[in-house]
Amino acid sequence: MATPEPALAGKVTDFLDYLRVERQLSPHTLDNYRRHLGAMSEQLTDLHLTDWQHLSVAHARGLATRMHKQGLSPRSIAARLSALRSFCDWLVLTGRLDANPAKGVSAPKQGRPLPKNLDVDELHQLMNLDESDPLAVRDRAIMELMYSSGLRLAELVALNLGDVQFAERQVRVTGKGNKERVLPVGRMALDWLQKWLSVRPELAGPDEPALFVSKQRRRITHRSVQLRLAKRGQQQALSSHVHPHKLRHSFATHMLESSGDLRAVQELLGHADLATTQIYTHLDFQHLANAYDQAHPRAKRKKGE
Repeated sequence: MATPEPALAGKVTDFLDYLRVERQLSPHTLDNYRRHLGAMSEQLTDLHLTDWQHLSVAHARGLATRMHKQGLSPRSIAARLSALRSFCDWLVLTGRLDANPAKGVSAPKQGRPLPKNLDVDELHQLMNLDESDPLAVRDRAIMELMYSSGLRLAELVALNLGDVQFAERQVRVTGKGNKERVLPVGRMALDWLQKWLSVRPELAGPDEPALFVSKQRRRITHRSVQLRLAKRGQQQALSSHVHPHKLRHSFATHMLESSGDLRAVQELLGHADLATTQIYTHLDFQHLANAYDQAHPRAKRKKGE
């Protein structure tokens, strides 16, 4: 890689001084700008750019193409292009450029991160709590219900006593956009909800309508549920962090693996758009692909591959 042209490196130094003095950015942020702009200055020198005043849209697109060919991730390319856009905005502000040539140049689309889920064994391990402790009974009922019915955290916290219909084995929830849906509840979740209701009077005030309450004798908060689930995961020595959405992801993944019915899973999760649910098909495919690699005689990989 060539050493950046003095005219390119000098303007980057001036920009970093501006960020440090005028914008008072942190040393960490300044280091990121220095690293990103330094790397791109070297590449632009390879592209025969000698002065920032001659930077064109073609140069900016050439940078994005080069970074992609070099194997940089979409996230890294996006970070570098963001730094270049900020630098070009400064060049426009200081009269060195008439317009920002990097403004319309975008990085390759980033792959959507796949949601993490717990496997069945991890769920059994997580649910192994002390039945003599009312708070443990409450936490087990919360986890069983979230996994049984795929509830969002906000939906769970908002539940009132009358929302669970034991005879019908259903729960009525209010989701995003105040849309109401009725969901089936599994036998195990119903059993633990009954256990919780038997000890709930020890914690709930007489006029409290919330299904789940805290030690403060009022409706449990979002943050409290998050902390309790994380604590339960640590106590059970699970390798991954446990949070409410992970139980919802586990519900969706296991339902899709068992049924293959994407539309049904969409309805249960309360997704308005099927595309939101389709991410779980990637998880399901991963599961099938792993099983294929391990089982098919022509697919088994050699050791060390």
